[in-house]
Amino acid sequence: MIPARSGPLGAPDADAAAPPAADAPLHVPGPEGPWDEVGDRLDDTGRAVVCTTWGQWLTAVLLDPALRPLLGDDWPRYRQTPAGTGRMRFAVSRAVVKYAAAAALDAPAHTLELGRHPGGRPVLRGPAGEVEVSRAHAGELIVVGVSRTGPIGVHAQRTGPDASFGPLLERVCTAREGALLAALPEDERRARLLSLWGLKEACARALGPGAGLSLTGFGFARDGRGRLVLATVPGGAQAAAGEWSVAGHLVQDRYLVSEAHHHPAAPAPAAPAVSGIPAASAVPAGPAAGVDAGSRSAAGPLEEQGPGTGALLRFPRPVTSGRGEGRRTP
Repeated sequence: MIPARSGPLGAPDADAAAPPAADAPLHVPGPEGPWDEVGDRLDDTGRAVVCTTWGQWLTAVLLDPALRPLLGDDWPRYRQTPAGTGRMRFAVSRAVVKYAAAAALDAPAHTLELGRHPGGRPVLRGPAGEVEVSRAHAGELIVVGVSRTGPIGVHAQRTGPDASFGPLLERVCTAREGALLAALPEDERRARLLSLWGLKEACARALGPGAGLSLTGFGFARDGRGRLVLATVPGGAQAAAGEWSVAGHLVQDRYLVSEAHHHPAAPAPAAPAVSGIPAASAVPAGPAAGVDAGSRSAAGPLEEQGPGTGALLRFPRPVTSGRGEGRRTP
């Protein structure tokens, strides 16, 4: 599925080479994995995003005789959560986070404990190190991002006509972004605003709640190669080229999953940016930063296949390379 680039505001040159697409989230239907694929993704890029649903993990987690050591310090909170549904979802959410982090650290999941950096960013710590994590949920969907190479943030939201965007414009957009969105037809404006909102929420989560961010305090643009990049960082300063990677994916045909990865040491010379707003269903993704809302699910929950709406976006089905042989199963 190669992306057919819609005309983003501040459109790139017609001869700009299309950058490669970002990897779609890996579907992990239960504690059994596939964790080798997650490990391969971490070996290749230093980070991985996985997704699943509450129901797929529920029975395995609640019937696990080792649930108490798995939850660790969170066991009292689990026991004190009053509503049965909330308690079950809490257990499943924590289990997915720990199993994903265990794949990154090559350590048993029950040996990891949740901690926080001074700015509030969550981290999973084990006997041999720690890994940055971020979690999001929407409806039945759970999304977890793990990173060995710097802060990561994930955000999930429903798409569709029931989403309310009225108050979002003022809460999300810089003045420039708002002006560009206002010039679009209503349907396109709502869809692009949804994409922009998800990316900004993911960036804010990567920086942590202690940063006290306003989503209007930083903005996106397109560089001369047509890649979506973070143009200004919180506080209004120009973002360093290659410092952020962002991407968005349509999962299960109804959830927009956004991810942001902060890696200030990454070298990435880039052409000067021109203004642009992420397209709803066809925004190119690239090594510096990118958005793709075209990954779509098969009949099986959360598995990727087929073209997205409004554009053809290429996200190869993730496959294991075999490099995970000998890797510990969480």
